[in-house]
Amino acid sequence: MRCGSHLGLTGVTRSVATLKTLRDGTSRPGPYQHLAEEFTARLQALQAGEIVDPRAAQLERLKKENAELRDRVARRDRELAELAEFRVLAISRLAAQHDESERLRSLLTRHAEPGDVVTGFAPRAGDAPFGSS
Repeated sequence: MRCGSHLGLTGVTRSVATLKTLRDGTSRPGPYQHLAEEFTARLQALQAGEIVDPRAAQLERLKKENAELRDRVARRDRELAELAEFRVLAISRLAAQHDESERLRSLLTRHAEPGDVVTGFAPRAGDAPFGSS
């Protein structure tokens, strides 16, 4: 096989990588058209003096992706730390409310007379029940 009939070392012949002109005058891309376009773009960049190294481009892409992932992980770590703080605060508040409830219950039962049925605090006149408007 001649080297001129292949696109570089890909083993793809030029005929499967170029546009096909149909009988009606329209064209359709070959199955490997993207390779031909990439080859042409690299060739033009090389002729323009740009150094085209796919490994360097991949390395830059991976560095950028790595930085983005590190930022996401740092954000998640901050969110987790904030949630842990909130959990500690919520548990301590619940514990304080529980202690206050227990203290009030013990006050109520201490002041109850023998034979009294203690069911809880009765609302004062004019107080609205919890949750009402």
